[in-house]
Amino acid sequence: MHEKEKDLIDAFLRGQVDRRGLIKGLGAMGLAAGTAGTLLNLGQTRALAADFDWQAHRGKTIKLLLNKHPYADAMIANLENFKKLTGMEVIYDVFPEDVYFDKVTAALSASSPEYDAFMTGAYMTWTYGPAGWITDLNEWIKDPTKTNVNYAWDDFLPGVRKSCAWNGQPGGVLGSDDAKQWCIPWGFEQNNITYNKGMFDKVGVSVPGNMDEMVATAAKLTKDVGGGVYGVGVRGSRSWATIHPGFLSAYANFDQKDLNVSADGKLSAAMNTAESKAFHKQWVQMIQESGPKDWSTYTWYQVGTDLGAGASAMIFDADILGYFMNGGDNKMAGKLAFSAFKANPAAKAPTPNIWIWSLSMSNFSKDKDATWYFMQWASGPEHALFGATKMDFVNPVRQSVWNDQMFREKLNKSYPGYVEMFDVSAPGASIKFTPQPLFFDLTTEWAATLQKMVAKEVPIDEGLDMLATSVDGQLKEAGLG
Repeated sequence: MHEKEKDLIDAFLRGQVDRRGLIKGLGAMGLAAGTAGTLLNLGQTRALAADFDWQAHRGKTIKLLLNKHPYADAMIANLENFKKLTGMEVIYDVFPEDVYFDKVTAALSASSPEYDAFMTGAYMTWTYGPAGWITDLNEWIKDPTKTNVNYAWDDFLPGVRKSCAWNGQPGGVLGSDDAKQWCIPWGFEQNNITYNKGMFDKVGVSVPGNMDEMVATAAKLTKDVGGGVYGVGVRGSRSWATIHPGFLSAYANFDQKDLNVSADGKLSAAMNTAESKAFHKQWVQMIQESGPKDWSTYTWYQVGTDLGAGASAMIFDADILGYFMNGGDNKMAGKLAFSAFKANPAAKAPTPNIWIWSLSMSNFSKDKDATWYFMQWASGPEHALFGATKMDFVNPVRQSVWNDQMFREKLNKSYPGYVEMFDVSAPGASIKFTPQPLFFDLTTEWAATLQKMVAKEVPIDEGLDMLATSVDGQLKEAGLG
């Protein structure tokens, strides 16, 4: 690196030059964007090394268990910088999601020391943490001898960071003062609207602003777009994953809960209130009138594929699902737009439930300090910015990345409405479920009940009363109710 290039990059790292000025300056020196990015990474590596002893574990090797995902792709693409920074070696296994979580469970339940760290969803830590399979990371985060001063823990979006911490008590508030940090957020999904602007324009409808409007808009799209297109895609398979995206995001916006927590910590069902029954009636009507014919089979993949192929006019699901359908070789690439969604017209703002891909440390790791060095680098601000600007790392979990003008312009250029959607909904974004060990069982039963309602096998009021009775019974049997 020549001295002028080094000086300009150092000025950027000190905050004296913004990212636009940096790229413009490096361009004036005759450097292509790719070369400029490489030099910036090298500069950041030098800056990191100046503030912290990143070589403390030089020569060591750690092993990762990864899900096949753009977040993992971004990390792998930047891994050489970590190796240069630390002198450590990193090896990894990558598996597709349909088998990934089984691999994680098998390794942890066997107390295997093979993997030091792994990707996980925050919900899974409600099982892994109390079982003693993963480590409370507060010990490392709060130790200045083990964590770089520039790690900037407060830079993580508050709702996301708190959603990854739990005290292990069923019903305990996520992010409480006594919470254990079971995982570090890596990337997350808010649940909002992705829509086909051409179809909306053809029919002459606006983006819905609440549930009443969504039901009506989806019905009109189904009726008038033509070609077999249906109005709205949401998940419907018999799985906990049907409840957590659009459904719970809208449900929570009406101040409805999955469970009640009494003063003495006992849990009970909360989904059979009058308000909940009214919401379920709207949701069921929307699917019956405007969903896909085989809705009960729909997972993340079917919801996204239909949108990308032009078979649906909009989805109420993960914003990053819409992001990926707006690119690649999808038929509707470049034709999709994004909008925050506030289901309750009386609510002040959207309150999306979220999925968080996170990093956890195995309690069976042979070298936890070395593993933490990797984890803090992979979740640090420098790598987050690399993933967001150079790769498809959406959504970043750090506010500093969302403040970066080049990142925002990248999104605005090809993903209309995405930045505004984030700005509106992120303050209210968090996990809305009550943390407890029966989470997966109870939400899967909820999804099965929803299927029966849509199929008209059970009246909605009766179905929710039956569900609540079953949930209460299971909670009492487990000593939780």
